[in-house]
Amino acid sequence: MSDGRMPEPLETDRPTPFDPPVELRRRAPLSRLAYPDGHVGWVATGYSVTRAILADPRFSTRRELLHQPVGHERAHERPTPAEPGIFPHMDPPEHTRFRRLLSRHFGPRRVAELTPAIRRYTAEALDDMANGGSPADLVGSFATPVPALVICELLGVPAEDRHAIQAATAVMNDLESTPEAAVEAVMSITGTVRGLLARLRAGPTSPEEGLLAHAVATGDLSDDELTNLGMVLLATGHLPTSSMLALGAFVLLTEPAERARLTADPELAERAVEELLRYLSILQFDVRRTALADVEIDGQVIAAGETVVLALPVANRDPGRFPDPDTLDLGRSATGHLAFGHGIHQCLGQHLARAELRIALTALFERFADLRLAVPAAEVPTRERMAVYGVDRLRVAWGAVPAEG
Repeated sequence: MSDGRMPEPLETDRPTPFDPPVELRRRAPLSRLAYPDGHVGWVATGYSVTRAILADPRFSTRRELLHQPVGHERAHERPTPAEPGIFPHMDPPEHTRFRRLLSRHFGPRRVAELTPAIRRYTAEALDDMANGGSPADLVGSFATPVPALVICELLGVPAEDRHAIQAATAVMNDLESTPEAAVEAVMSITGTVRGLLARLRAGPTSPEEGLLAHAVATGDLSDDELTNLGMVLLATGHLPTSSMLALGAFVLLTEPAERARLTADPELAERAVEELLRYLSILQFDVRRTALADVEIDGQVIAAGETVVLALPVANRDPGRFPDPDTLDLGRSATGHLAFGHGIHQCLGQHLARAELRIALTALFERFADLRLAVPAAEVPTRERMAVYGVDRLRVAWGAVPAEG
């Protein structure tokens, strides 16, 4: 059964840089959606519905089964099955095999070991930003390099390869990229990983050199699996955190009272990060599932083969789950938010992302107590058409305010 309404396409326009698209918020918790390729599927906006679908093994993340909800350039291309090692687009048992291999490298113990490096990279980026002078682009000078350096250290990727990786992942996550550009970006990252693996195989390998060195040493994965796994981790390991870091700083610069709470009480940082993740949920349209069988959810039947877009930014603003959801409240208990997903595909790097956000945001506002936007908030360019939402640039300033002449 359906909700009786004609399917409508997905609208992406946001009323403010921090609020989900208006059209999505007007929808029922589960409603029909017209996809650009002609597929008629669904979009889930309610918290309970979204969480239930994420936890249901009758829904698949297999790439060849998914339809693209936005991006007309690529909408009519039918994707192929995931190559060996592309575990986010696999279902159990293959997905389970990779998660088990990787979980120790992203768990709380490994993140604790990486904490000194996160602090060091954060301090170095802030030093570079200060030395460059006010104003500066917070995205390029701070939000991007810190997570990129951390994921490169975790994997064992040399620093000289970072710039190419950052550029390629931006293309991959742009839903308006042409198929040719997307393929070129994938090949660029794949080439970087292959070069690293070749160096690791050429000499003695120590697991302490990073995740990829450990994988080479254990011999549990094939060459194709190693290459594609490295590509996936590099492509997804820093852009979401970079986007959250920039967007989190942006919203705190427009919410002086909440920023003051954070700087006055460092113990608030962990709770503040959870609230920022809930309030700003950046995974927009690329969290999708396709039903493997007819599934009844919220009184409606999602038929086998139908794709559901899980609108996490809207689900995390569900007033039935989070009272007064449109208010940023850093003291709120936002436990249970879906910013990292839910179920067996919940974000592998969530512990690392939390640590980076907590350390970097706290250090940013400690170092630059008078940090402010250098342009009106309405002029900050946002990534409304990208799978991972954020800002392209964030001009900030500190120190004396220039006199008007």
